[in-house]
Amino acid sequence: MNNETIERMKNILTVLALVGIFASCNAQTEATHTDFKVKKTEAEWKKQLTEEEYQVLRKKGTERPGTGTYNKHYKEGIYTCAACNFELFKSDHKYDSGSGWPAFDQPANETAVVEESDVSYGMTRTEVLCANCGGHLGHVFNDGPRETTGMRYCINSVSLGFIEKK
Repeated sequence: MNNETIERMKNILTVLALVGIFASCNAQTEATHTDFKVKKTEAEWKKQLTEEEYQVLRKKGTERPGTGTYNKHYKEGIYTCAACNFELFKSDHKYDSGSGWPAFDQPANETAVVEESDVSYGMTRTEVLCANCGGHLGHVFNDGPRETTGMRYCINSVSLGFIEKK
């Protein structure tokens, strides 16, 4: 093979790689869950939520680790979605993962959250969304406590509300 042929082959492989990346991104977009009960326009969400809540819940942002209200919060009660007050997690499933974000070993029930593939930032993770309004909560990992479920629902405090047990 001469140098010209090798260069053409490199260009073809580059194009094929880019097509694969775009196809996987497109497939991710098409697979996104859209059957949420609460449906609001972006303007309505902006009016309802604080700037930080909007950035995390609607734009899939992340709060800085160790800064959230519920990171070291251990009162008994129910953690809800900050956007729609839907029940998400119970305090008896919360633990300190050392990550700087609230961690739970499971959701409140099997219909509390929706999990979707997240391929942002060059990694593959599982995103956690509120099943009621689609708000971004955080991500789930399989490195949680082995004595329970083995899962770590790593959740942004700003995505949460809390109802204390009386």
